[in-house]
Amino acid sequence: MNNNFLHIKKHSGRSHGKISVRHKGGSHKKIYIKVDFFRKKNDILAKIVKFVYDPYRNVKLALLNYNDGEKKYIIKTNEIKINSYIISSKNNINLINGNNTLLKNINIGSTINCIEKFPNSGAIFARSSGVCGQLLFKNNNFAIIKLPSSKKIKLSLNCKATIGKIFNENRKKYYKAGQKRWKGIRPTVRGVAMNPVDHPLGGGEGKTSGGRHPCSPFGQKSKGLKTKK
Repeated sequence: MNNNFLHIKKHSGRSHGKISVRHKGGSHKKIYIKVDFFRKKNDILAKIVKFVYDPYRNVKLALLNYNDGEKKYIIKTNEIKINSYIISSKNNINLINGNNTLLKNINIGSTINCIEKFPNSGAIFARSSGVCGQLLFKNNNFAIIKLPSSKKIKLSLNCKATIGKIFNENRKKYYKAGQKRWKGIRPTVRGVAMNPVDHPLGGGEGKTSGGRHPCSPFGQKSKGLKTKK
């Protein structure tokens, strides 16, 4: 199989055969696509071949075909088009969406995504659908970045980032129950609708309110109890 793909065994919310997370299981078979968060192929033009769906992420990926023949997947950035070319470099380059370079080469106020925390560590920040960071300030020693959470962090000028905002994939509605089953989401049943053997709120003649304080299937109170120790 291609080096860009990986088979991951499904656990369906089970640990050693016992359910540890409820309402999971039975999803469609999926293949994990390895994303190039390092962008180490510097100064080599890459052609955008196609955009692909990734079942493990909430954003589409772009397949890059480098001039040396190697193929890599990256997170899709806004306004990049099929058959256009992008590049990654440590030098000054054209600051268009999809290009990747060091923070010291990016203008103050620019919108960026897939930002490294340390030089050569791979992108850590601003990788989700529709998000971006902003370069607020830089001097000879460091740069200050505003993250999607509005938190401001100080980074090395040798950290890499991609120009532009992550493509915003519009989330589709579920039109039937089976669509949730395809994604591995099993039905959620109210405790008062169960039998006494299945839930503390279960049982009773006719429709009942449970007869006790609302709680989890394991008896922990679910309204007002402070669980932090």
